[in-house]
Amino acid sequence: MKISTRFVKPLDDEQVETLNNMMNNDSSARTRKQAHGILLSSKGYGTDAISDISDFHRDSVSTWTDDWEEQGVQGLFDKPGSGAPAKLTESEIELVKKLINETPASPKTVLAKIFEQTGKIISKSALKRIAKAAGLCWKRVGRSLKGKRDEEESEKAKEDIQKLKQQEKSGDIDLFYFDEAGFNPDPSVPYAYQPVGETLEIPASSSKRLNVLGFYSTNNILAPFRSECSADTDIVVACFNEFAKTVTKKTVVIPDNAPVHHSYNFESNISEWEKKGLILKYIPPCSPELNLTEILWRFIKYYRMPFAAYLSFENLVQAVENILRGIGKEYNISFA
Repeated sequence: MKISTRFVKPLDDEQVETLNNMMNNDSSARTRKQAHGILLSSKGYGTDAISDISDFHRDSVSTWTDDWEEQGVQGLFDKPGSGAPAKLTESEIELVKKLINETPASPKTVLAKIFEQTGKIISKSALKRIAKAAGLCWKRVGRSLKGKRDEEESEKAKEDIQKLKQQEKSGDIDLFYFDEAGFNPDPSVPYAYQPVGETLEIPASSSKRLNVLGFYSTNNILAPFRSECSADTDIVVACFNEFAKTVTKKTVVIPDNAPVHHSYNFESNISEWEKKGLILKYIPPCSPELNLTEILWRFIKYYRMPFAAYLSFENLVQAVENILRGIGKEYNISFA
């Protein structure tokens, strides 16, 4: 049987301000969570969604709603002795942390080992809270090239880039990172909220690819170029030629070591770009994390792309263009 979802009544401006203040400033973590939950409920988030965001059981979230409707703000403050007693001892919590580190990719295995070694059953939410308290989070495992690179060369490049950042901060130069990314309407979309008993589907296709080339700075200034053709040497050189026209003072551009950036056609243009004040500073091989444009592409692909973008190539192009226009305005990435 489907469980009905309740929402709080519409909030007035004063209530929204009060709840925002509680969410950001209250000394009690539980009260901050409750205030956030009420705000989410007023925006149409269901009980299960709030439970997932807050890491509290859906029954607790329902209680917050009841307390808010009956008592208003006072209903969100902790009552004396509120909350269930701790299920695990301090030593058992340390054991849980150890088990998580031993099997980080399998929460089910960790839960099974907890029961095997303590005789206690805890929920996945409780496991998430313990992991979070230990400074851990659940996210995609990244692929690394660190084992293939020259660490000494990489460290030297980091120092050089840091010096360039200082020159940029002093106003002596402009500093940009350059990279290319491809967008395709046939991605891997492993997670999405879906109605119980139904499966959201997107058309499988071998559609053409949208290539985006961008000059990006830590000040969230982006000069993007897009192409539905392959990002070959001619395309990349054309982008650098256009970007060079905008240079008003010494500008250092940091590209990666993609073959196209070392092609004869590309390197034969470097001296002309230098005459216009555009200087290239290559990062060492197998050091993609030194090119901050990689962070921009991940931000777009994994955090800002709407689900509808994958329904057609036209939707994809429009979504990418909307996001690119918002960089530095609606969207800002912090590199602190």
